[in-house]
Amino acid sequence: MTAVVAIITGIMLIIGALFALIASIGLLRLKDVYMRTHAASKAGTLGSGLMLLALALYAGDASVVTRAIAGVVFFLLTAPIAAHLLAKAAYEAGYQPCADTKIDALKETLPRKS
Repeated sequence: MTAVVAIITGIMLIIGALFALIASIGLLRLKDVYMRTHAASKAGTLGSGLMLLALALYAGDASVVTRAIAGVVFFLLTAPIAAHLLAKAAYEAGYQPCADTKIDALKETLPRKS
């Protein structure tokens, strides 16, 4: 392994870890369940995806690269869908967004079931 690959891998790991840190801070600091699912799905997916790609770059073995890319694809396919379903379930259960958020478009597109 060359020094350039090691440096690129380290940079990818640091950036991925920063995105994971931002996602965890978002889970702690944001106001309601809708904002929290957004932080967890977007920043968490990007952080874990970057760290898996850094693993693939560092390992260089075909089986490890294949598994890492499969993990990235899995995260990209499941995390946004899971966040959407959690937000939809929270809305249908009656959780209201914070008062300072605008939800008029949400009320029009997703009517409450009675």
